[in-house]
Amino acid sequence: MIGTLRIALAQTNAVVGDIAGNEACIAEQIAAARDGGAQLVCFPELALTGYPPEDLLLKEHFLADAHAALLRLAAATRGIVAVVGYPERAEDVHNAAAILAEGELAASYRKLHLPNYGVFDELRYFQPGARGATIEIDGVTIGLTICEDIWQPGPPLSDEALAGARLIVNISASPYHAGKGAERERMIAQRARDELATVAFCGLVGGQDELVFDGHSVVVDHEGVVLARAPQFQEALLFADVDTVAAGTARLRDSRRRAPARTARATIDELGTFGVRDGTGITGPRAPVIAPVLGDVEEVYAALVLGTRDYVRKNGFEHVVLGLSGGIDSTLVALIATDAVGADAVTCVTMPSPFSSTGTRTDAHTLAANLGVQLLELPIAPMMEGFATALADSFAGREPDLTEENLQARIRGNLLMALSNKFGWLVLTTGNKSEMSVGYSTLYGDSAGGFAVIKDVPKQLVYRLARARDERAGGELVPPELFTRPPSAELRPDQRDDDSLPPYEVLDAILEGYVEHDLGREQLVARGLHPTDVDRVIGLVDRAEYKRRQQPPGIKITTRALGRDRRVPITNRYRG
Repeated sequence: MIGTLRIALAQTNAVVGDIAGNEACIAEQIAAARDGGAQLVCFPELALTGYPPEDLLLKEHFLADAHAALLRLAAATRGIVAVVGYPERAEDVHNAAAILAEGELAASYRKLHLPNYGVFDELRYFQPGARGATIEIDGVTIGLTICEDIWQPGPPLSDEALAGARLIVNISASPYHAGKGAERERMIAQRARDELATVAFCGLVGGQDELVFDGHSVVVDHEGVVLARAPQFQEALLFADVDTVAAGTARLRDSRRRAPARTARATIDELGTFGVRDGTGITGPRAPVIAPVLGDVEEVYAALVLGTRDYVRKNGFEHVVLGLSGGIDSTLVALIATDAVGADAVTCVTMPSPFSSTGTRTDAHTLAANLGVQLLELPIAPMMEGFATALADSFAGREPDLTEENLQARIRGNLLMALSNKFGWLVLTTGNKSEMSVGYSTLYGDSAGGFAVIKDVPKQLVYRLARARDERAGGELVPPELFTRPPSAELRPDQRDDDSLPPYEVLDAILEGYVEHDLGREQLVARGLHPTDVDRVIGLVDRAEYKRRQQPPGIKITTRALGRDRRVPITNRYRG
């Protein structure tokens, strides 16, 4: 197999700040890649420190510890070349890719394009690199890029390809949102066709606070054909045998590249030449792995499970607790939690009030039994009476209103937090994005907790996710009434969500335009949405910003999550 380069992409789940743990994982994967015959193994962006390390990057001792770990990895790297993402402390700090070879830290490539939009703050921490770079392994020229470097067309990728790179590697920490994997793969295929080069994308996987990384590492040839693909949302070591002759042959037929190629070498840094094989090439082909891409709903569910599992485990919790109301939102959170950490590590609490219906109470018990989780029942009527008595003189002459409804939610929040304090359980909240957007929640009540699993999931998607998970179980998990019963907070007699909000199909359409795409009132009305509904929802969204700032973190699955992704001033008089 002369002319074939065997590469390995180590799709690892790094833990931010766990330099020793990440170092051990990288060392293990380097050895596995070498044993598998790889000449080159790549690791994700900032694999040594985890991504994003945020203000840890402002600590000199953190950067020094990362550098020391990198030198230990370099000393043990022989018989293979490793590209490892790390923060390089030089005259400034750089988001860098270390080249480990022959027992040394041979060189580093510095990321050129630093994203500073959406969830990214890289200009706060890093100085950009100056230009592209290549290395040579067993006679094959390889271009180096880091994440955003490949999202932008042109340099450094184009310079590296013109300078002779037939393989471009991209080490990345690319945060997930619904459809991101397919979007990214299409972009990579386009870059490969444009530059007549094989592109190998090595993605980070795992949950980090509000972010989830889907992995989806992929190798695409110069014609845009997928050669290998790792599974989404799980760790993997992906091998691929890259035909390095095919891209060169295609370039010979494209005379347009010859003139710019003559001067391209002056635009990039050549970081080293390394020999791994003895010139005989790889003995025997390795069957490629091309993992299937998950469907739309299945993909989002997998992201929520991974994000929940990693938040629980990486923060040292062993058990979670949530309020189970018998409604669709808490049902979905219970399903996700059980899949994430196991039924033995989940406790559900039903807290009926005098307004709780027989149907929701029964459904809560049935769901808990079907899932095999512990269920506690803590009626709140006595506590409601206690609050009413304590406040009777202060509230004299005033009719019951939203105040009494909110007291019920706060009683429930106190009970869940008491269980959390007593047993060390993490409280999972159950509010969805539609509710969070318009403030349809109670501060220090149903919003009280440690992690908001479906904070970024619109209400209509909640139904689709729960139904899909139930269908995967043969329709034997979720009581069918949960999919047809009108949504209700059950805080007063005969209450329904659509008494206070537009129907969810209308609400979600307005929120998608206003929150996701920053559309104004007139643009929303032009889409066919009723002006009264638009004005009402915009007003609710704007007034609820102070509430959202006090919500626990939750998993980002849309293009514009409520949290670090969408930043709007609390004190703000602009409307629409």
